[in-house]
Amino acid sequence: MKRLILIRHGKSSWKYDVADDKRPLKKRGFKDGEVVSKAFKKFFSKPVEVWSSPAVRALETAQIFKEKLDINDKDFSIKSQLYTFNKKDLLHQIQTCEDHVDKLMIFGHNPAMTGLVNDLGDKVFDNIPTTGLTVIDLDTHTWKNLKNGKTIVNLFPKNLR
Repeated sequence: MKRLILIRHGKSSWKYDVADDKRPLKKRGFKDGEVVSKAFKKFFSKPVEVWSSPAVRALETAQIFKEKLDINDKDFSIKSQLYTFNKKDLLHQIQTCEDHVDKLMIFGHNPAMTGLVNDLGDKVFDNIPTTGLTVIDLDTHTWKNLKNGKTIVNLFPKNLR
């Protein structure tokens, strides 16, 4: 059994004239990260491998969860390949995870997140919102063979406020 936890980055700020990957979270993004990570804590258990896109907004979101869920530095990685908006590229990166890892948490971007959640899980969402979290359980022993998962948790900030 593999558990995939997909989290779209928090609401980002367009206030600054910076490259897309340098956009930080806005205040709401930080608040939503706190709310969703707190709600997720009751479903969460270790061990978990955590990978984040290097984009500032994704990394800031990941840092909130890392702190709130007490995730060790050794279990946390920044993967440049996760700065993608393409679901096939995102899936390819997940498939590189070593099979001894049973739980993988990914912080990334739309539309890749929504597309992958809909492809792998058994619930369909029009859009995974910013700071939206979805947990999918997959009946497999390898990350290379991901299909027909069961969507067991979805936490969206607007439902938790």
